Amino acid sequence: MWTSKTISFTFFITTTLLGSCNASAKAKTQPLFPAILIFGDSTVDTGNNNYPSQTIFRAKHVPYGIDLPNHSPNGRFSNGKIFSDIIATKLNIKQFVPPFLQPNLTDQEIVTGVCFASAGAGYDDQTSLTTQAIRVSEQPNMFKSYIARLKSIVGDKKAMKIINNALVVVSAGPNDFILNYYEVPSWRRMYPSISDYQDFVLNRLNNFVKELYSLGCRKILVGGLPPMGCLPIQMTAQFRNVLRFCLEQENRDSVLYNQKLQKLLPQTQASLTGSKILYSDVYDPMMEMLQNPSKYGFKETTRGCCGTGFLETSFMCNAYSSMCQNRSEFLFFDSIHPSEATYNYIGNVLDTKIRGWLEA
Repeated sequence: MWTSKTISFTFFITTTLLGSCNASAKAKTQPLFPAILIFGDSTVDTGNNNYPSQTIFRAKHVPYGIDLPNHSPNGRFSNGKIFSDIIATKLNIKQFVPPFLQPNLTDQEIVTGVCFASAGAGYDDQTSLTTQAIRVSEQPNMFKSYIARLKSIVGDKKAMKIINNALVVVSAGPNDFILNYYEVPSWRRMYPSISDYQDFVLNRLNNFVKELYSLGCRKILVGGLPPMGCLPIQMTAQFRNVLRFCLEQENRDSVLYNQKLQKLLPQTQASLTGSKILYSDVYDPMMEMLQNPSKYGFKETTRGCCGTGFLETSFMCNAYSSMCQNRSEFLFFDSIHPSEATYNYIGNVLDTKIRGWLEA
């Protein structure tokens, strides 16, 4: 028989449990950062290149975006979400990071962060001039316009609090080597040793991070180089490479650059009071997938899903290109850019590292 005491006790237990569950659910969905701010190249460009008339590399046409919710291309260089979106989603900030140049951005989109990256950009201005991209060195000017808009929405004090606590992602570098150093003879004459050119690029990167710091950024994630010699387009560049093996020298170049970057970033952090700078390793996760593809559901790692997969990227990957049947089985979507499945795995690895970084 139910007494009033029994009913009261049962109600107390039920509401306590429900309150605990709701608090737990809220904790799981609470964003780990108030906003995300993205700088760099096509690995994180969510569509900025759609807008300036001069940009060469664009992904505003099919089959790019084929696996997005609306199956529509919007400037992302993959079949679905790219690295920027994956990280933002995992950290509960937002599902998609909009490009800053997108017209009619809402106040909420501004408050939770945007992307300033541009496909084809590099730390070396010469790289961006060749590709007509928005130079990495120019992206802070876009950021300054963003800060002004953010202040107009939430006020100066709150705006700077958001920027101080935002996750800032910097992802660039491969274009400086793939589209510039390896391809331009005059550049190799200026820097006979690739180590010298790496030092030049890293100096540019260091200055870029310091500029972001001067504008209020404090929590900065800096990406290293992938195994450049395993990109399909780089393997194709070696015409005798009929067996499609990775170019070991280019991979060694990536490893050396990454070692220098990992040594540089703690020095940069020590010189910038209150900063937290984290190295983002993309080389090891990529190599893990390349060496153990079946473990991650991949069946093809030497060519992209679009067209032949050997050369096609940007305008060469288009509506007339053939398409692989199962995109999640391809490590690369086009001859340079990873598939959404690849970005998901890299995102999982970095999500764990970022959470550990926050607790440290």
